[in-house]
Amino acid sequence: MTETLILHPDRFFPAEEAARKAARRIYDEIRALPIVSPHGHVDAAWFASDEPFEDPVSTFIWPDHYVLRTLYSQGITLAQLGRGGRGGEPAETDRRKIWRLFAELYPRLLGMPSRIWLDHVFATVFGLDVQLGPDMADHYFDTITEALATPQLRPRALYDRFNIEVLATTEGALDSHRHHRAIAASSWPGRILSTFRPDDVVDPENEHFAENLDRLAALTGESTRDWEGYLAALAVRRAQFRRDGGATATDHGHRTARTANLPLAKCRELFRRARGGRVNPQDAELFRAQMLTEMAAMSCSDGMTMQLHPGVWRNHNPGQFLAYGRDIGADIPMRMGYVEELKPLLDRFGNRAELCLILFTLDESTYSRELAPLAGHYPCLKLGPAWWFHDSPEGMLRLRRRTLESAGFYNTVGFNDDTRAFFSIPARHDLARRMDACFLAELVATHRLSLEQACAVAVDLTYNLPKSAYHF
Repeated sequence: MTETLILHPDRFFPAEEAARKAARRIYDEIRALPIVSPHGHVDAAWFASDEPFEDPVSTFIWPDHYVLRTLYSQGITLAQLGRGGRGGEPAETDRRKIWRLFAELYPRLLGMPSRIWLDHVFATVFGLDVQLGPDMADHYFDTITEALATPQLRPRALYDRFNIEVLATTEGALDSHRHHRAIAASSWPGRILSTFRPDDVVDPENEHFAENLDRLAALTGESTRDWEGYLAALAVRRAQFRRDGGATATDHGHRTARTANLPLAKCRELFRRARGGRVNPQDAELFRAQMLTEMAAMSCSDGMTMQLHPGVWRNHNPGQFLAYGRDIGADIPMRMGYVEELKPLLDRFGNRAELCLILFTLDESTYSRELAPLAGHYPCLKLGPAWWFHDSPEGMLRLRRRTLESAGFYNTVGFNDDTRAFFSIPARHDLARRMDACFLAELVATHRLSLEQACAVAVDLTYNLPKSAYHF
C-alpha cells in the first residue's frame, strides 16, 4: 500500500504546546539563514566541472556510508549494491536493479537519521509526495534521473538553491587543489574551501608512510629526511592549502586524543625510527601524539583552526577492508579520554586564545565528565557538534543537555554536516536547526531563558559561531 510522504511543519518540536509554540518562533528566526558548512567531504570536482549527477544510485547510495553500513547490516553485500571489490569480484551493474533492492529495504531505515535526510531530499528537491517502497521504486528512479539531467540540479545551481554561503571540503596532505584552483579561476562566486587533513603523513602505521614523506618533500621543496625538515615541509604544505584551496582549518582523525611534549632529541630519534619503518604500536601512538602538539604550534603561528576527530576503530571488519578498502561503513566508536590525553598540548597552548582547537567525540560519556569542563576553562578549546553516529535528533539533544551547564553555548561552534552526500546538506542543517529550536524552547518553557534570548542564541549557533570559529 502506497503511503503519502509528508514533512510535518512541527517535526521534532516538543509535544507540549507552550514549548512547541516557542520552538516554532525560534525556528522561524533561523530557518532561512544561509548554510555555513565548515567541515565536510563533498568532492570539489563537482563544482569545478559542474557536470550533472547521474542517477539515484550514484547520487544517494554509493557516496553515503551511513546507507551502505545499514544495508550491509541487513545482509546485503556491497557487490549487490554495485561496489566492485579489489579482487575483481563481479558487482551488479544494473542501477535500476540496485535501486529496486534499496527501495525494498527502505522501510528498514525507519527512525534512523539516513531516513530523515533522504525523505527531506525526496520531498523538497524532487517534489515526491509518496513514500519510497518496492511499488514506487521505478517511479522514484525515473523521476530523480530525469530531474538530475536538468540545469537546475547541477552542483553550482544546487549550491545556490540550498542557500549555501560557504562549503569546506577535506583533502589529504598529498592531494591536488586543481579543482579548487579551477573554481577560483571561474566566474562562479561560490565559496568552496579546502581543509588540511595530514593523517597520511603523520601516521607511521600507514603502510605508505615513507613513500608519503617522499611525496611531501616533492610537493614542498623541503627535505623530509630529518625532523626539522619534516616540520618545515608540513608548514609549507599548510601554506599551500591556504593559498590554493582557501583553507582556514585542519582536521585530524587520530585513533585517540593523546598528545605529547617530547624533548627535541627524542623527537628527532623517534622520527628517524618512524621514517625507517622501525616503530612498534606504542612508538607510533607516541609519534602521532607529538604531531598533534606540533600541529597546535603551527596553528598558533598561521591561525588555522584545528579539529580533532578521535575515537574510531577504523576498518574494524578486516574482510570488508581487504575486499573493498576504506570508508565502507565498518568504523566503530571506542571508549575515549581527553583530560589526561590533552594535558601535554594544553600545558603548552591551553591558555593561548589565538588557538582554536575544536574537539569531537563518539564517546558520549565524556560530554559532561571531561569535554564540557575542559572547554569551559581553556580559552583554546571549543566543542564540536554531535558527530557521526550521534548526528541525530536524540544525539543532538544529548550533547546540549550534557554540556550546557559546564561549557555554555558560546564554547561550542554550531553545526557541521561532515558529509560526502551533497544533497543531504540542507536536510542535515534543517534538522540541526530544529533540534536547537527544540532544546531552546524547553528552556523558554521552563523560564530559564526568555524567548528573545533563545532566538539570539539560535542565530549564533546556526550562523555566527561557525563563521567565527572557522575564520570565515
